[in-house]
Amino acid sequence: MNKDIIAGKWTQVKGKAQAKWGDLTDDVFDVAAGDSKYLAGKLQEKYGWEQDRAEREVKEFEKSLDG
Repeated sequence: MNKDIIAGKWTQVKGKAQAKWGDLTDDVFDVAAGDSKYLAGKLQEKYGWEQDRAEREVKEFEKSLDG
């Protein structure tokens, strides 16, 4: 799914993201609003992941929305 599409449908996608990364707050998802770099940064902070892993997790999540 294209990142512009994700941003446009963020309210629908947000629930799936919250289910996947439940330790992140509603505020994080509200501010992220489809911004994959912001979301990856917050995943790094909350889960202590390396940047590569956080970005990979977000990309895999975006790909999962296609199917």
